[in-house]
Amino acid sequence: MSEPEVDDAIIEENLGLNKALDTYRKIVEKKEGESRGEKEQDNLDKKIKEIEDREVVEKVTEHIPVEIPCEKNKITIGPPTLTRFEKARIMGARALQLSQGAPPFIPIPKDARISLDISMEELEQRVIPITIRRVLPNGDYQNIPIEYAEK
Repeated sequence: MSEPEVDDAIIEENLGLNKALDTYRKIVEKKEGESRGEKEQDNLDKKIKEIEDREVVEKVTEHIPVEIPCEKNKITIGPPTLTRFEKARIMGARALQLSQGAPPFIPIPKDARISLDISMEELEQRVIPITIRRVLPNGDYQNIPIEYAEK
């Protein structure tokens, strides 16, 4: 009779777990010192057995991203205002459009020297027709028109 063959993948998986458990055992033994009784040893063995019995999640189930609607013009993902990063992205994109000849949505202010000044004023007045998409780590997202953001 030959011995049953053991899958190499299972051995490799257990190798990492076994190393971690050995390290855990050494740390606990070092803390408690040499004067460890039978009760402490039993507790350590129970903890190690509990760790070994834990389910290992290897595969994440598929999740189809879903749009979260803006109900009652309320922002549900993130802060109710635009973040500084969103503002910078909007102003930069709009300034680029203006510098390439796009018509401004507001009368050009007297103190505006560059296209970025115009885009800042447009953003303050919330006249830029743009939508921000905020995405959650699981892929769900919310499309937010800038009119919904508080000033």
